[in-house]
Amino acid sequence: MTVPMLELKNVRAGYGAINVLWDVSLSAARGQLTTIIGPNGAGKTTLLRAIMGLVPVSQGSIALAGAPLSSKHTWDMADLSVAMIPEGRMVFRDMSVEENLTMGAFPKAHRAHLATRLEEAYLMFPRLRERRKQLAGSLSGGEAQMLAMARGLMSDPALLIIDEPSLGLAPLVVNELFEILARLKDGKRTLILVEQNTERAVAVADHVYLMQSGKVALSQPANEVDLGRLHELYFAR
Repeated sequence: MTVPMLELKNVRAGYGAINVLWDVSLSAARGQLTTIIGPNGAGKTTLLRAIMGLVPVSQGSIALAGAPLSSKHTWDMADLSVAMIPEGRMVFRDMSVEENLTMGAFPKAHRAHLATRLEEAYLMFPRLRERRKQLAGSLSGGEAQMLAMARGLMSDPALLIIDEPSLGLAPLVVNELFEILARLKDGKRTLILVEQNTERAVAVADHVYLMQSGKVALSQPANEVDLGRLHELYFAR
C-alpha cells in the first residue's frame, strides 16, 4: 500500500480553549492535487495552520510521508520540502519581484539552484519577468498572487499547500490561475488546494474534501463528485 504524502488522523486543534477541528481525518496522495473546500468558518485555514505547525494539535496525528510531524516546527517545513502559499498573497511589498523570488529559495540547500529556479518561475509566469525589478507592493492583485505562487515554487517543494488563491481576483485572472494549477499537476509534486470556488476546484482536483463546522462532511474522488449534492452539503441544506 502506497503511503500518502500527507495524512491526518482524528485531528483536533484550535486556539486556546476554543477547539476548531473535530476528529479530522484526511490524506493527500503523492503526485495528486487534493482540494479542500468549505464555507467561511469551516476550519480550512486552521487545518493548514495545524499542518504547518502554527496551531497546536491537541489530539490525533499528522504524518508527512509516513513520518510524524508532531515534533516539527514551522521553520522546519522548508527542510522537509513543504511550502505554503498563504491566503492574501503576503508578498514583501518593499522588495522587488526578483528579491521576493530569491527569498523563496533562501533555505541553504536551494541557494545553489537559484538561477535555474528563477528561469523556471519566469517561464511559468512571464509577467513576472517583465516586472522583475518592480516593487512587489506596486503589483496588481493578480500579479501579486502569481508572485506568491512563484515564490512558493522556488524551493521546488514536494508538497505545496495553496490557501484561497482566487480570493478577490477578477474572473480573467482566476482563469489564468487555474490554468497554472492544471500545469502544476505533473505527477512530481503533491498539491493541496484550499478554495471556495467549488466548480473550478473540483475540475482541477484528483480528490475532494468538503469541510463543515470543523469536520469532514465529504471525501470523494473528484470525478465522482455530484456538484448539486456538494452544494447542498456546502450550504448545509
